[in-house]
Amino acid sequence: MEIRRSARRKRTVSARREGDKVVVLMPTGLSTQAEAELVAEMIGKLERADRRAAARAERSDVELAERAARLSARWLGDAAAPTSVRWVPSMRTRWASCTPTDGTIRVSEVLQTVPAYVLDYVLVHELVHLYVAGGHNERFWREVRSYPKTERAMGYLEAYSVVTRQPGLADMTARDCSDTDDPGTSTG
Repeated sequence: MEIRRSARRKRTVSARREGDKVVVLMPTGLSTQAEAELVAEMIGKLERADRRAAARAERSDVELAERAARLSARWLGDAAAPTSVRWVPSMRTRWASCTPTDGTIRVSEVLQTVPAYVLDYVLVHELVHLYVAGGHNERFWREVRSYPKTERAMGYLEAYSVVTRQPGLADMTARDCSDTDDPGTSTG
């Protein structure tokens, strides 16, 4: 922890995280006791904020997993049953990824702001990887296209990658699979 005192700061006290440390900003001239009380109060506020953020993230992951389950039931005949579906920090070259061997799906937080139909497409795409082997083959795309807004969502993602200046996502190649039979049509 670091305490930064400022003569210009008259009444306000604030705290923030900078990497692994907590920085408390406060006015100069406070008594040792007042300073200690304010530091304890600010650290408490930061810890409560951290707990709230963690609870929101956990709830958000639960909601994402429930959404994936609904999509599997509706569009894939319940063929996909992931063990985990969660948001992850922004990925450089993919919208999402799937590990069929352990049933996990990870979705880039970048997609938290896209329209629902786009997120649904990405989830359907990754769900199909759980039960169709061989990467992006004909059967894979037949299953993915059971979701009726596939083409529209793919167009949105292609444009979105350009607008957000993420050129690694713009080509939409199938980097999340080792077998790419249909380049240009992956959530990559």
